[in-house]
Amino acid sequence: MRTIDLSPLYRSFIGSDHLASMIDAAARNEKQNTYPPYNIELLEEDKYRITMAVAGFAKDNVVIEVVENTLIISGSKEQAPDESRKFLHKGISERNFERKFQLGDNVKVLSADLENGLLHVDLERVVPEAKKPRRIEIGSQLFENK
Repeated sequence: MRTIDLSPLYRSFIGSDHLASMIDAAARNEKQNTYPPYNIELLEEDKYRITMAVAGFAKDNVVIEVVENTLIISGSKEQAPDESRKFLHKGISERNFERKFQLGDNVKVLSADLENGLLHVDLERVVPEAKKPRRIEIGSQLFENK
């Protein structure tokens, strides 16, 4: 993965050092935490899907929560060593995990499904009418003077 130099952000965002720090911290955290792998897909203009590879985990082992604007997906399994099994190669990880995704304002989780070792979480950004752009015709009067 390429390293991104974020120092120009610190120079150009006056009073927004917090934003640049969050981006920098997210980039560092992404390098450390790579399990389980996931994709983020744009399905339509305001619809998204997170697909996460959770091989070996059943529905009962995976918990999906939304706390404020953070989507938290965690998986845990009983880690009892099985002495009867002898692996020549063990490439399928069975460790517990927790992934956090920062959701934008007005992003809602629609559904979640676990099929063939892939967890699909569908999201939609719902913009309220008050925040949608409006076209104002020239010569129109928006407010009545009383």
